[in-house]
Amino acid sequence: MKRRDFIALLGGTAIAWPRAACAQQPAMPVIGFLGSTAAAEYEYLAKAFREGLSETGYADGQNVSIHYGWADDHPDRLRPLADEFVRLNVAVIFASGGYPSALAAKGATSTIPIVFANGSDPVRSGLVASINRPGGNVTGVSFLATTIITKRLELLSELVPHAAAFGVFFNPNNPDAEVMMNELKAAERTKQLRMIFLVTTSERDFAPAFAQLLEQKADALLIGNDVVFNAGRARLAELATKNAVPAIFETREFVAEGGLMGYGASFSDAYRQAGIYVGRILKGAKPADLPVLQPTKFELVINLKTAKALGLTVPPTLLALADEVIE
Repeated sequence: MKRRDFIALLGGTAIAWPRAACAQQPAMPVIGFLGSTAAAEYEYLAKAFREGLSETGYADGQNVSIHYGWADDHPDRLRPLADEFVRLNVAVIFASGGYPSALAAKGATSTIPIVFANGSDPVRSGLVASINRPGGNVTGVSFLATTIITKRLELLSELVPHAAAFGVFFNPNNPDAEVMMNELKAAERTKQLRMIFLVTTSERDFAPAFAQLLEQKADALLIGNDVVFNAGRARLAELATKNAVPAIFETREFVAEGGLMGYGASFSDAYRQAGIYVGRILKGAKPADLPVLQPTKFELVINLKTAKALGLTVPPTLLALADEVIE
């Protein structure tokens, strides 16, 4: 294992670090990469982050060192990891994998710059004072995930025009869950649809939630925005196909795992932008002066193989809108 690859958790709270990282004055700036999931689940995003960093002239192992702290889907491990980054006096903390990691980092330090990348409203979740003027030591990239949930509903309705009852998987612990539900309840009234909201706070809830969908005769499924769903995207895609439930997900990564359709901001592009922000901070920029970035790239991805397995014919209008079609 390379020195910079992983930060291992021992006994759930103790953290083993590379010996070189313990020096008081590192030879090069150190970035603490705080991840709420497992390393394998976010490697493609870590790569996008490094690509953004390289656009500002920084390369891991050459003029900057990235130390990764993965919580392996255990939220209680995030704060100890963040505290250890603070103890080591890293130059910047990058908080990935949803709002819990960003909140853990913010709770650990008010001085070390923090850059986040997640889909929650950063003002509502208490990360920044405002989008344009973050204030303090925190800024980042917001996917604006909740604001496009009704667009996903429209796309799914076009693919499954007979659908009248829609299941919705959501995590009530997400600070944006209430906003998402209110958006869908408004659509429920205006479009005369039936929404079936099902609490799913961990991967253990996925199978029982699908059982409830079938019991309540849902015609299709909307997957909410949360790190729980992103981490379990392969299982969700598998269960949706197995139970013959047409589903729309947050990003192309779900569709690449066999999901039917995905629409949302590009995670990879957001992480690349976050990498650029970290590079700018290393060059002297202050988080308080860097407005929270909004997504600039949205993707509609459709899996034709899954559509065929579900007995669905994708309308030409949807195919024309798609940024990517997986066959």
